[in-house]
Formats: sequence, C-alpha cells, structure tokens
Amino acid sequence: MDWINLAIETGKTIAFAIITLIVGLAIIKIIMKIVGNQMEKSKLDESLKPFLQSMMSIILKILLIISVISILGADITSFAAIIAAAGFAVGLAFQGSLANFAGGILLLTLRPFRVGDYIEGAGYGGTVKAIQILYTELTTPDNKVIFIPNGGLSNAGIVNYSVNSTRRVDFTFGVGYETDAQHVLHTLENVVNSHSAVLQDPEPFIRLSAHGDSAVEYTVRVWANAEDYWDVHFDILEQVKIKFDQENISIPYPQMDVHVSNQ
Repeated sequence: MDWINLAIETGKTIAFAIITLIVGLAIIKIIMKIVGNQMEKSKLDESLKPFLQSMMSIILKILLIISVISILGADITSFAAIIAAAGFAVGLAFQGSLANFAGGILLLTLRPFRVGDYIEGAGYGGTVKAIQILYTELTTPDNKVIFIPNGGLSNAGIVNYSVNSTRRVDFTFGVGYETDAQHVLHTLENVVNSHSAVLQDPEPFIRLSAHGDSAVEYTVRVWANAEDYWDVHFDILEQVKIKFDQENISIPYPQMDVHVSNQ
C-alpha cells in the first residue's frame, strides 16, 4: 500500500503545482493590468511604459516557474545551476538578441529620443511609437510600421528632429546672369516676409552665394517652428516660382556654350 500512498501524495503535489501555475498566471495577468492602468495615469515617460511592463511580466513569470518547480520537490540550487548553464548556451545562440536587449537599456537610459519624436536612424525615418525590449517601433509618414533592432539603432547615428522647437529651412535658387541682383534679392525678401509661419527671430538670411556655370545662385535660410517645417518648405518653393514668373526673373536650365574654331 505504500506505493498507493506515494502515488496519492505525488498526485496531490502535481495537482497543487498545476493549480499554483494556473492561479499564478491569472494573478500575474491581473497585476499587469493594474500596473498598466496605473502607468497610463502616471506621468511616467511614454518610452518607459512598454519596456517596464515587459520586464515586470518576464520577472513575475520566472518567479512563478521557480515556485512551481520548488513545489514539485526539485532542488532549486541544482535548478539554478542548470538555468545558468542553459542561459550561457542560449546567450551564445542569441547574441544578437542580447545586443538588442542591451541596446534597449541604453536607449531608455540615455534617451536620445522619446515616444512621439520624429527620428532618423539605422537607415530609417519615422515617428517613435514604442521602445520595446528588443525593438523600437517607428511609423513612417506614409503609415508604414518599421521595427528596428535596438542593438543596431543604439550603435548608429540618430537624428532627432523633435528635440528643438524650431528648425531652419534652407533653399538655393538659380537665376540667370542677365537679371539684376537687387531685383532678385528684393523679390525673395517679399516672398519670405509674406509667409506667416516664417520667424523673424532669428532674422531670415538672403544673399547671393555663388556664380554657377549656368546661373547665379542665391541662398535663402529661414527659421520656422518644427511643426511648420514642411509647410514653409513647400510654400516658399511654390511662391518663389510664381513670383519669379511675375517679375520676369528667369530660372535657367543647365547649359554649355561650345565655341568652334576653324583653323
């Protein structure tokens, strides 16, 4: 009858372990939901929220698994050694993922960008939607979703267009050599100063900048609020073309004069 008692005790232990696992997973789900709601109400940086939730979920599940193994009577010390060895093997197999994990830690610690910023990095550009453990999620202007590994992103140059509230918009316009320079400068000033989104501090810069092969080049540099950058960019290009046509200011095509000499 000893084997019957042993089977009964073993069955109870296994059943208790299964119940603990099921209840534990349910409790973790409830905890994560509560934590998620509290994070949404808090002033915590949006970049940190998904990362912290992922980390907390993983840690709680690991603790639950250790508890279940302990209930089953396994030696936790031996289990820890096995986990360490397995971790080493997995680490060798997933070096890229570990690099991405470390990159995620760096990005969240150094914070070169935050959720909502428009950035360029690792050959891609878009608005940051989330910084996950292994990947950063970007949404492009044409609504594509890009997942960039954090390892590559943290090691690449990152351009953040959202850090400063203002941006400079640069233009270069080519004009025919026969056109009066003061007339061109005055026309460009009228176009720039008539745009409501162009800031006057810093003052717009409009100067003749180069004698090109086919045209005289004029450089225009204006400042605008970051959210108005593309409006100013396209509006100025459009208005300069319209104004040049009205003022009979030519925009020459690239050309080459060939002189033939009969000897």
